Amino acid sequence: MKLSRRTTIGATIAAASIFALVATGCSTGTPSAGPSVDTKTKITLTLATFNNFGYTDALLAKYHALHPNITIVQKVAKTSDDAQTNLFTKLAAGSGLSDVEAVDGDWMPKVRQYPQLFENLATADNKGRYSAWKTAGGTAGKKQIGLGTDIGPEAICYRADLFKAAGLPTDPAAVSKLLTGGWDTYYSVGQKFMAAKTGAAWFDSAGATYQGLANQYANFFEKNDGTVVATTNPDVKAGFLSVLAASATESAHLQEWSSDWSGGMAAGKFATMLCPPWMMGVIQGDSPKVTDWNIANVFPNGGGNWGGSYLLVPTQGKHTAEAAAFTDWITAPAQQISAFKTAGNFPSQVAAYSSSTLTGASNAFFNNAPIGSLFKDRANAYAKTGVIAFKGIKYGAIMGAVQNGLTRVEQGQQTADASWTQVVSDIKALG
Repeated sequence: MKLSRRTTIGATIAAASIFALVATGCSTGTPSAGPSVDTKTKITLTLATFNNFGYTDALLAKYHALHPNITIVQKVAKTSDDAQTNLFTKLAAGSGLSDVEAVDGDWMPKVRQYPQLFENLATADNKGRYSAWKTAGGTAGKKQIGLGTDIGPEAICYRADLFKAAGLPTDPAAVSKLLTGGWDTYYSVGQKFMAAKTGAAWFDSAGATYQGLANQYANFFEKNDGTVVATTNPDVKAGFLSVLAASATESAHLQEWSSDWSGGMAAGKFATMLCPPWMMGVIQGDSPKVTDWNIANVFPNGGGNWGGSYLLVPTQGKHTAEAAAFTDWITAPAQQISAFKTAGNFPSQVAAYSSSTLTGASNAFFNNAPIGSLFKDRANAYAKTGVIAFKGIKYGAIMGAVQNGLTRVEQGQQTADASWTQVVSDIKALG
């Protein structure tokens, strides 16, 4: 799942402290496998997540029923940023982390720098569970330090009432047909929508839209060796300017995750938004009384992926073997399907896609949209693009710099050219 992409200064400082810790030899090398799983002693395992991973009390109680000596206590951070700061601060301190820690895919590259601080979770049981790109995201050296929770295949969520007011089709199949094509098609339909003068904008913000575009390139910001190319790759600037060109007439200028954005969602300030499956929970939470949200099985340029997380077991824990066993269980197909039905986090387990429980799932809030089969289609569409966006250790900071630049223009603080100049300067300052 993914709910925030702001650069976290505290996490950066803490990460530097971890590097010093490892470099001075205060951290051990490859950890041992740990003790055998204890089946008798009463144990409490802490699970640190953020936002909503779909791990309900009822789901965690099922694990307790299978392992009566183990109780799972979940601690939920409000945002991904809060979780990131906590993780790096306590890794640097050498204590204080939960037995199992959730890590967002966008800052997983920074975590992978410290494989010696996490248990190897690879087992014969979970081998081959994931697609190659998801497995690679949780691998550091020869260790599988993270087991995938979810992925974020992209669709388009839309307000059928606003489409109707603009004279556009409202049926999901017709909307999907209408929007099939590239970003130019998406913006072109937006022009038709804006011409109807409904009082609403076509999309929420330039920053949110740019996120979807950026993830459709293999090496948008960085090369596979970590070399930053964000300031020299012409696609980065071209995307920046094209999104702003559309934003000038089609955006609500509501910065994602702001209170104005949440309020605008409920008030019908925009008609469409990029929509990975976990966004369903955000939309429903921010606009619970709206009855006209629906989902179109389509995305510009065919497909994309936004978000997806991992669970890791820090070596500093007292019950690492038990924590690893629980992590293996909670990320298995049946539990991922349960989390999807609860919070919309689409399974990263390929075995889950053949389950009728998944493919038959629908969502009443989104007018009974067939979310199981729809997001399975979206996952397949992403796979067909053949593009896996590389995200290195500076990805989050670079994305933050670019999105801040887009926001400055939308808020009237700078021209597009002046803002791009500052974006380049900000990225270069990252080193």
